[in-house]
Amino acid sequence: MRSSRNAWTLTLATALGALSLAAAQAQDKPRGPAKAAKAEAPLPPDINPITRNRLPPPTRADMTTDEERKTFDEQSKASLPPLRLLSPRLAKPMTEARQYLKWETQFDGRLVEIAVLTTSRGVNHQFEWTQWEGHGRVPGDKSAVEPKIINLIKYCKPIRVGMVPGLGEKEVTIINYGRELFGPKKKVSSPTFAQAMKLFGKRGVVDLTNMMAQYVATSIEVNAYDTHLDVGQTPLLPPMSATPLCPRT
Repeated sequence: MRSSRNAWTLTLATALGALSLAAAQAQDKPRGPAKAAKAEAPLPPDINPITRNRLPPPTRADMTTDEERKTFDEQSKASLPPLRLLSPRLAKPMTEARQYLKWETQFDGRLVEIAVLTTSRGVNHQFEWTQWEGHGRVPGDKSAVEPKIINLIKYCKPIRVGMVPGLGEKEVTIINYGRELFGPKKKVSSPTFAQAMKLFGKRGVVDLTNMMAQYVATSIEVNAYDTHLDVGQTPLLPPMSATPLCPRT
């Protein structure tokens, strides 16, 4: 267990979400597959053409103290600085938490993909789903997820261990955990929680829960800022009617 300061940092970051949105997603994940270029409808007048949402990209001029400028310099190495830098005092703990949850837990890249896809389907979030499905289907990537597993999540199909290649106990438990958490009861059942504890332990269950919470928070921010997909990027998440495994949008 980390120190109380680090625990607070992780909790704060998850509660507030990752102020990354389109800019940070560009750093974290390749965009989904794009089709041949076709005329795009004009963006709404309040959408910034660079970030493709309602916020402008942060600049060093937005920073008001030496500490904020240091944070900006540390986190703006990408071509487009992450939007979280518009609130630089939050940027450092958020980045630390996001880094930990994505890359430093017991969950490898493939299991993180499954967890985030389950979350994005659970809250029916087009932007997040499209980013992550696009990356999850990249052949040969170590984080790639088997297409049949992606489709089981995407179309809210029943699952069981071994029904398709790669669908083992861990994968099924992560999917069931998210489906119950975002389902009609908004609660993980005792059997599913016990199975998660058996497979992942206390720390793993806390990490999995906060990983899912982080991407719920991100989806809220994407909605608030009206973040648009990239030019030519095809929306990949179909609408679904209410089912026992997926909520209604």
